This record gives sequence, C-alpha cells and structure tokens, in this order.
Amino acid sequence: MADRPGESLFRRLHSSGRDGALPLHLPAHGRGRGLAPELRKLLHRPPGSWDLPELPGFGGPLEAEGAVAEAQRACAALLGAERCWFGVNGASGLLQAALLALAAPGERVLLPRNLHRSLLHACVLGQIEPILFDLPFDPRTGLWLPPNNVHLERVLAAAAPLRPVAMVLVDPTYQGFRADLPNLVATIHGHGAGGLPLLVDQAHGDGSALAAGADLVVMSLQKAAGGLAQSAALLAQGGRIDPASLERSLLWLQTSSPSALLLASAAAALIHSQGAAAAGQRRRALGRAERLSRRLTALGLPLVANDDPLRLVLATAPLGIQGTEADAWLLQRGVVAELPEPGALTFCLGLQPPPRLERLLPRRLLEMRQSIGGPALAAFSPPPLPLLGWPALPLGQAWRAAAEAVPLLEAAGRIAAEPLCPYPPGIPLLIPGERIDAARATWLAEQRALWPGQIADTVMVVATTAGGG
Repeated sequence: MADRPGESLFRRLHSSGRDGALPLHLPAHGRGRGLAPELRKLLHRPPGSWDLPELPGFGGPLEAEGAVAEAQRACAALLGAERCWFGVNGASGLLQAALLALAAPGERVLLPRNLHRSLLHACVLGQIEPILFDLPFDPRTGLWLPPNNVHLERVLAAAAPLRPVAMVLVDPTYQGFRADLPNLVATIHGHGAGGLPLLVDQAHGDGSALAAGADLVVMSLQKAAGGLAQSAALLAQGGRIDPASLERSLLWLQTSSPSALLLASAAAALIHSQGAAAAGQRRRALGRAERLSRRLTALGLPLVANDDPLRLVLATAPLGIQGTEADAWLLQRGVVAELPEPGALTFCLGLQPPPRLERLLPRRLLEMRQSIGGPALAAFSPPPLPLLGWPALPLGQAWRAAAEAVPLLEAAGRIAAEPLCPYPPGIPLLIPGERIDAARATWLAEQRALWPGQIADTVMVVATTAGGG
C-alpha cells in the first residue's frame, strides 16, 4: 500500500534522533542537544504558542520599537556592532540583502571563487556585475584556501581599472580555514582613495570578523551557534555602510511575516554565545575535539590542518578514497558527515558532540580504510582560472537566455547558461555568463569523474540563437 500524503516526511522527522546514527552534520546544535537554553525553554511550551505575528509590542526586524528591536539592539551591543538585524531566510537571504545595499545596478563587486551561490542570485536581482577572484588551492585535498595579504594585494591591483565598489570574503570557510582578517581588512580599507567596504560571509563563524574591522558580517546561527536552521544575523558598523540602504534591501528580500520562533532563535543563540555558559560549553567541546584529533592522527588517519577543531576534516585522498565515496560508505554504517568533496570529508562536531563520538568514529574510519582504502590518489589540479574573471554575457541575461546542452568536451567557446554546483554549500565551479575555454572544458570533464553522479557529461550553455555562440 502506498504511503499516505506526507507520511514519509513525517515518519522521518518522528524517527530522527532515534535511528542510532552518529550525527556529525549541521545544524551545530546536534539535534537539539546544543540549543541555546532560552530557545530550548521556548520549544517546551505548547506547540504553536510561539507562532505569533508582528503584534504590538512584539514588532519585527525592521521596526524601530518592540521586543524584536530591543533584542537586536542588545545583540549589537554584545557583539560590538552598531546595528544588528535578525533574518529568517538563513544567511543566504542576509548575504543577498547586504550585497544589494553595497552596489547599485551596473556597479561591480569583487567576489571570491568560493562564494555561496546566493551572492550570484543577488547579482541577478540587483543587476550587479561580479568580478570573481581566484584563490590559493591545495592540490593534496582539492580545497580552496583563504587568501593571504600578498594574494589580496595582487587582486586589488588587477581590479583597480574595473572600479569595484565593494568586496566580499568568506571566512571561515566551510572546512574551518581562517584568513588573517585584520591584515586583509586593513588592505581592503586602504585600497584606492577611500577604500572598499567589506562584507564577510561568516556563516560558519562567530561574528569575530567585526572585531577585525569588517563593515558587514553575516552569521548563520545554526552553523556555529545554538540556533535553529534559517535563523541568521546581519551585523554592521562604520561609515562606509548606509543603514537606510540595508533596511531597504532587507525590506525587499525578507518576508513581511517573519517567524517569531526564528527571530527568538536568533536572539537566544547570539545572547547565549556571549555568555559564560556558552564559553564552558565550547571549551568542553574543543577538549573532546582535540583529544579525538590526536587519537585519529595516532591511528594514521590523515587530518587537514585547519583553524576550527570542531570542523574535523579527514583527508581521504591519501587513503586512496574519494570523499564522496567515503561519505556513502559511512552513511550506510550510521555515520552522517556534513560535506563530502573529492579529496576530503568534513565532520561537524557541533557545540555538544554526540556521546559515542570518540568510540565509534575512529572504529568506523579504520574499517573504511581497511575495506575501501588503497594507494593515495593523484594530486588534484586547480581550475585553470585567471586571477580575475567576469561574465562575457551579463549574468542575468545568460541565466534567462534560451539554453541547450552540449558535451563538456565540446563546450569550449560557449557561454555557460547555468551555475555548476555539484554539492552544497553551493560553491559554483562555473557561473552563468562565463565563456568556457578549452582548458576549462577539459578540467570540468575531469571533475565529472571526481563528483560521481553530481556532474553530468553535458553542460548547459546559451543557445546560439540567443547570441551565445
């Protein structure tokens, strides 16, 4: 008999947390164990009692008065920001609003190659021209790395004739890599006559980019704090940012009926993160993470050195295993990782790592090495990209144009019609409007073997009838 409508969804949610799995994925609250205390209390109330509209006295993120406005002011003060806005559409929605506030139609912004695709959506919505800058690359793991100051100075010098009006950095990265942000911010703010405003995508961070001097910081409170999915915060400071422009962008992109629960989640997670209880919680989690890392290293399991011990990154390539293959093998045995990539697998330990972590994870990883390991994989080749690149056809025009599929190896000279994002977090290997040269087409074909089932043997390009030949 077929399931009743929605039965599979409801069954999965009811069984979540009782399936015996080892959850090493986001949200960081570990299926509720690490939720901010005030949020946990709220969720214990009768279901739906907290599902409220913007009642008088309660307000909303763009209201000057009310409980939400008061909580936003309190959170801004706690984090050292001049302004704070809660978001209920995740970090994605706030990144888009921030970018729309930084650039007018036709203006250019500098975006890193490891950008989240939501920023491309903002470029389409705001008719903003992206200038993509390349990043350092690790051939051992196939991961992009943060830029250093020398690399950033090269980027800014090359971009100067294009007159960008703002810059975006991702820090920390999904895998827990951090840049020397204070030095990078000083370089960006010192560029040209008045310097560039900087937006930091700190979805995987704690808001510390603000102390480094960033003008705008976006946080995802489910990724590095004890909030629910979709709860996020936008922090602003300094004279390079117009608060009225930010509020206008937020009005365009945020719902007029924000979830009271998600607004409370943002407030609870931010307030808790700055307190003594959270410091103790994090200290305990870091202690467990560091002991686990030492044990795995002693067992000969190679870890990628990063700046966040709660993001445990296994270098699978030296074991002769693709990260995507390792993820599938572990998933069948109850270990749920967060981010598989061709040469690495990232585990998010969270603010309160699961009880069986130290016992079960080393055992499963050793079994995996014994079962499917082999000679180390060859070094990964970086994408053949220039230091700076931009679409040959405006991003929005390419995305909306008539498109056709062509084999990857026959795509040289054609213009991409769709982004190529083989796996969350939505980092595009190709963006709409980019012209694909022969080296890029060959590299993309090679990537297909590294992302089994996630990159097709064809790519969507602008049809020649639409002017994309």
